[in-house]
Amino acid sequence: MPVASAALLLYRLEPELQVLLAHMGGPFWASRDDAAWSIPKGEYDPDVEQAVDAATREFQEELGVAPPTPPYAELGTFPYASGKRVTVFVVDGSAFAPEEYAFGEFEMEWPPRSGKTARFPEVDRVAWTDVATARGRLVKGQRPALDALASHLAEASGTP
Repeated sequence: MPVASAALLLYRLEPELQVLLAHMGGPFWASRDDAAWSIPKGEYDPDVEQAVDAATREFQEELGVAPPTPPYAELGTFPYASGKRVTVFVVDGSAFAPEEYAFGEFEMEWPPRSGKTARFPEVDRVAWTDVATARGRLVKGQRPALDALASHLAEASGTP
């Protein structure tokens, strides 16, 4: 069974369409920008938890702040080359302006093959990004969510 993941994508329309992305933490991603950002997300067990609940829980765990209040709309489920599948929800984040974030952490062996363990933030920064820039920054498997967002917004506004 493929790994299930759920994400919450915030957008705002002023000054232009922008999305909130999180730069992945840890030494592997530290000096990268292209394909090193993600929609806040995490894994869940579909037999135990609803995808939307997992998306909001993971948003709070990764960023350390509560997500905007619903309504949330499901944009779709997008497969990664690895077989993982991420279900993305979207919410208007126009009023989302936390004063600070408290990023979650993970442990890993660092430096590699050293036998030592180090702690790193899951996310090391967050930024509002225009969609064109977001397309290059996002990991490849999440890029289709940007097209789904554009379709969702067009449908919501009644524009073909």
